[in-house]
Amino acid sequence: MKDVVIAPSILSADFAKLGEEIAQVEAVTSFLHIDIMDGHYVPNLTFGIPVVQSIRKISKMVFDVHLMITNPMDFFEPFAKAGADMLTFHIETVDDPDVAIEAVRKLGKRVGMSIHPDTPIEKILPYVTKCDLILIMSVRPGFGGQHFMEESLSRIAAVRKVIDENGADTVISVDGGICRDTASRVVASGANYLVAGSAVFSNDDHARAVEELLQCAKS
Repeated sequence: MKDVVIAPSILSADFAKLGEEIAQVEAVTSFLHIDIMDGHYVPNLTFGIPVVQSIRKISKMVFDVHLMITNPMDFFEPFAKAGADMLTFHIETVDDPDVAIEAVRKLGKRVGMSIHPDTPIEKILPYVTKCDLILIMSVRPGFGGQHFMEESLSRIAAVRKVIDENGADTVISVDGGICRDTASRVVASGANYLVAGSAVFSNDDHARAVEELLQCAKS
């Protein structure tokens, strides 16, 4: 996946009509970002395996399940069985990233690795070419609607440099504060997978919001 894509984050959706919300964005994008929070790694709780199972029944989108939890390896298999297509874990939450990567691979799923904005970007660079996706958090994880952290641009560029030098196909994802004003800048820095929550679901026309973000990202 080299083209720029928008992955709506259901963290900002209306859970009372989640099926309808997903159907709106599915008309214009194939990717859905699902934030799993445990109240430990991040100071918030969201949803778990039953929600992923339920929405899997009504959507053919690629489910990128972002595990913002302290013990992600315990949940790789349950979320894979629930319908995840990609499992993204935080490098800070595993003892051996290589072991975690291999665990996801054995489940036949794509593997993503994320990094907290307070963690030096150098920590993730040795694993960039081993993953399908590197997720750079551009806000402190836990809550939607935060402002984009400008220092994320240099972190994106550092990961892009490793990918290009190695001729890898790894996708760079950015999550946090993605909107019309930031979309083009993160793409210019090297990202090609933009996670957007508030910018999509706060707009009455979710599909149009995705299309407008994509236009901004490519401009």
